[in-house]
Amino acid sequence: MPLEVLQKAQADMLCLPGAGASILEISHRSDAYIEIQSTARQRLIRLLGIGDDYEVLFLQGGSRLQFSMLAMNLMQPGAAAAQYVVTGSWGKQAFPEAVRHGAAEIIWDGKSHNYSRLPDSGEVQANSQAAYVHVTSNETIQGGQFPTDLQFGDAPLVCDSSSDFLSRPVPVDRYGLIYACAQKNAGPAGVTVVIIRRDLLQRSTDDLPGYLDYRNHSEGDSMWNTPPTFAVYMLGLVAEWLEETVGGLAAMHEHNHRKAGLVYDAVDRHPNMFQGHADRACRSLMNVTFRLPSPELEKQFLAGAAERGLDSLKGHRSVGGIRASIYNAMPVEGAEALADYMEQFAQQHG
Repeated sequence: MPLEVLQKAQADMLCLPGAGASILEISHRSDAYIEIQSTARQRLIRLLGIGDDYEVLFLQGGSRLQFSMLAMNLMQPGAAAAQYVVTGSWGKQAFPEAVRHGAAEIIWDGKSHNYSRLPDSGEVQANSQAAYVHVTSNETIQGGQFPTDLQFGDAPLVCDSSSDFLSRPVPVDRYGLIYACAQKNAGPAGVTVVIIRRDLLQRSTDDLPGYLDYRNHSEGDSMWNTPPTFAVYMLGLVAEWLEETVGGLAAMHEHNHRKAGLVYDAVDRHPNMFQGHADRACRSLMNVTFRLPSPELEKQFLAGAAERGLDSLKGHRSVGGIRASIYNAMPVEGAEALADYMEQFAQQHG
C-alpha cells in the first residue's frame, strides 16, 4: 500500500471527518459512505477511461468467486462454448470452474513449456460466436504478463486483471468484462472490482442465486448486500493517489517499467547465476521470477536477502526459485536495493 494512503487511513481511523465515527463504524447506508463509494467509482472511471456503456461493480469473493460467477452469468444454453487461454496457474484454476456451469474449452495452453511464454493474437484461434474468451493479464506465479491488450474477434473478451489492475492504462472498450480483486495494486483484500459491458447484464437468468446475479448488484448500486465498506474506502484512496499524486496510469506504467527494468537488468547481466522463468517478450512488470543454479544457492540468496530486509522473495512451490513482487506501491528504492544485492551475490558466488 502507498505510504500516503496508509497515513490518510490512519488519520480517518478514529473519526472520519464529518461523520462523527470511525470509517470502520459508519453505516453503508449513510451519506458519508455513499459519497465514498461514488467517489471511488468515479475515480476508476476517469483513470481507466470507462465509457457509459459499462457498469462498475464492487463485489466480494475475489477471483475464485468470479471464476464461477462470470460463467453462470455469461454462458447461454445452446450457445457456443466459452473459450479459455491458459497462461499460468490462475488461468488453469479458472477453467474447471467454468466447466461446472456449461460448455467450455481450452484454446491455448502453455503447460508444455511450464507457462514460460504467452501467445500473441495470431496463435489463438477463437470462435467469434463463443460465449466469451477468458484471459489472465498477469500470472503472478510464473511471472508472465501480456505486454499488450489482445483482441479475438467478436466474442466478449473477459480478463482476470487481479494482479496488474491499475498498474497501466487499459483500453476497456476491447473487453466485455474485467474483474480484479484489489489486494495487489488497488487496496486491501475484501473488494473485487467488476467492470462489465451493460449489454452482457442481459445474459443473466432469473434462476441464479441472488448474490451471483450481476444484475442485482448493478440495480442495487453494489449494495444488494452490505458492501465491504473499509476495502472500498481504501480502494478510493489508492485511486486518489494514482490520480492526484502519481499523475495517472500512464505515469504509473512508466514507473513500473523502471522498477522492473532494474531487476531484469540484474538478471540479464549474470545469466550463469540468474535464469528468468518468463520469456523476455512477456516478462511481468509485477512479478519477476528467476532461478539460481542450485537449491543451495537459492537458500543462501534468500537468507542474505532477509538480512538486508528484502523479504517474501521465495518463489511459489510450483515454479520454485525466486519471485520479486513489485506492485504499484513498491518504491523504486526497493527495486534498486534488490538489484544491488543481486549484483553483489553474483560477484561473490559466480
